[in-house]
Amino acid sequence: MQFIADFHIHSKYSRATSPKTDLPNLAKWAKIKGIDLLGTGDCTHNEWLCQIRDILEPAESGLYKLKSKDNDVRFIITGEISCIYKKKDKVRKVHILIIMPSIEAAERLNEKLLAIGGNLKSDGRPILGLDAKELLKICLATDDRCLFVPAHCFTPWFGVFGSKSGFDSLEECFEELTPHILAVESGLSADPPMIWRIPDGKNVAVVSNSDAHSGEKIGREANVFEADFSYEGIYDAIKTKDNKKFLYTIEFYPEEGKYHFDGHRSCKLSLSPEESYEYGEICPICNKKMTVGVLNRVAKIANNPEGYIPKNAIPFKRLVPLKEIIAESLGCGETTKKAITEYEKLIKSFGSEFNVLLNIIISDLAKVSGEKLADGIKRMREGRINIIPGYDGEYGIVSVFSEPKPRINPIRQGKLM
Repeated sequence: MQFIADFHIHSKYSRATSPKTDLPNLAKWAKIKGIDLLGTGDCTHNEWLCQIRDILEPAESGLYKLKSKDNDVRFIITGEISCIYKKKDKVRKVHILIIMPSIEAAERLNEKLLAIGGNLKSDGRPILGLDAKELLKICLATDDRCLFVPAHCFTPWFGVFGSKSGFDSLEECFEELTPHILAVESGLSADPPMIWRIPDGKNVAVVSNSDAHSGEKIGREANVFEADFSYEGIYDAIKTKDNKKFLYTIEFYPEEGKYHFDGHRSCKLSLSPEESYEYGEICPICNKKMTVGVLNRVAKIANNPEGYIPKNAIPFKRLVPLKEIIAESLGCGETTKKAITEYEKLIKSFGSEFNVLLNIIISDLAKVSGEKLADGIKRMREGRINIIPGYDGEYGIVSVFSEPKPRINPIRQGKLM
């Protein structure tokens, strides 16, 4: 069967997360978005794991559903761990998405982490002073069918390839255990074509997930499968990179992510890699080092040109969130009553956000919401959009209908002496 999965989210026990991110609310939003399978997130947090056990019951093999609820959304056991440690005389900060075959496997993992002194109580995404390779060993010893995925792999601060604290290759990080890394996560500031350019890009699958901190943000990125609806079906589709079973990923436009360009947010400075090179990646305003973004970092470790596609690559589709298109078409904010009413009307008419963005015939959309919004979705599907890239923690600015107003850049404004 065909299904959409978002594996990487967070619960209310993670920092900077909505208190409404409980399981029933997440299942409600999954239906709105059109997600069939949602990661639980935060499976290393004991209180959250207890709720998972209490509120969910087994469904298909390795999957779970809400008890006594008329909701066909399924859950898979997932969590994220932040490894902060020193290796080869450099502090490394690597986030790992872990996908487990069962609640029992997550419980065994937590016992092992607690036994080595891991603090799992303070945050749904715990920080461990543990080498990512050692964490991989522990996960494999817990269950050799777990999926161990470097999260948002190019994010400067916490990606395995990140410019601030990452590595130049998976082997540098995981050494002889590298063959057990079956996939990496693209993150919002990168997409598969960027990852395909690097040496590891041909060896692993690319998965895409929302890393959502609220129900409304799930499905910003996701994965589309036509495989057996079970943990085993998902594991095998990812391991084999079979594009008849792993159909495609759903991607943010990477320019919209928070770390696409280089820059220095405190100085309101955003630069392309070419511009950044001119200044030696040092902010010319304050003389501090800029945050090197994903586009620059990819170019530094790439061994393939732009446009390279490895054999058996999993396809992808880029989308803009529906609320962003609605807000621009109406000339209002995403959280205004007018925009919310239009969003709810579309969901009621067509079933889910993904159905609107991916499938519904444009003329049918126009009958419900008018020509302008329908044209906006058509433009998005065709890639006819305008984006000012994100940088140093600032999201990019997307416009479907017109050129967005440029950021004020001190260099281009002649303020730099």
